[in-house]
Amino acid sequence: MTSHQTILTAADLAALLERDPPTLLDASFTLSGGGRAAYDSGHIPGAVFADLDRDLCAPPGVGGRHPLPGPAALQAALRRLGVRRDHPVVVYERGPIPTGSAARVWWTLRWAGHDQVSVLDGGYAAWRRAGGPESHDEPAPAPGDVVVTPGGLLKWSADDVPGKFLIDARAPERFRGEVEPIDPVAGHIPGAVNLPLSSTVDADGHLRPPDELRATFAALGAPDGEPVGAYCGSGVTAAQTALALYEAGYQPALYVGSWSDWITDESRPRATGDA
Repeated sequence: MTSHQTILTAADLAALLERDPPTLLDASFTLSGGGRAAYDSGHIPGAVFADLDRDLCAPPGVGGRHPLPGPAALQAALRRLGVRRDHPVVVYERGPIPTGSAARVWWTLRWAGHDQVSVLDGGYAAWRRAGGPESHDEPAPAPGDVVVTPGGLLKWSADDVPGKFLIDARAPERFRGEVEPIDPVAGHIPGAVNLPLSSTVDADGHLRPPDELRATFAALGAPDGEPVGAYCGSGVTAAQTALALYEAGYQPALYVGSWSDWITDESRPRATGDA
């Protein structure tokens, strides 16, 4: 596997496990905290459970519901998970339709300076559908030696957003402010355009081909030659959009705090409806 091979099929991963096993991270995730139970119900042999809330995010608060931890805390967590310098990582989630958790781990590792990280296309569902084995044993990885060097991918704060091209990855009804099941305020960031996560994948949860993705983003007005931002409720779903942008040849910028951070300051404008 090379550093630019971002998307792996189940067959790709099976071959890689036979030749040179990567660090394999199971990023199963639900908003209700059911990721661990999903992992325990069955996972790819050798996979370590990467708890998005506990391992790869700081506590909720200013910065949103899933802020990045500080570099030292993130480095310590990645080393506990067995991430090593110059050694590939493959991350997956349940599938078939992604939540964005695997993409968020991919983005976090890339932001942290670890280039050799790939995502299993279609997740665990694709692995099992292809006949891949299931395990209930939890491995104890040897401690890693990864060094976190922030800045490998663009991370936006609320101050970076105004005037930038921004894609909201939430469902249309949340974008329009008709419903808001999680955050205390409904609506979206003024000027953002809506492209739900489901628009980036096919019915089986596989990322659409790069040329199709590029056409979709171009139709939205995504500019060439400058960063294209993505956000959602708390920076998880939007990581899938960032992954799709990356594969389509754009320079993705993830607003990690997303809507849950934006609304913490009442002076920031909010919009409802389609515009």
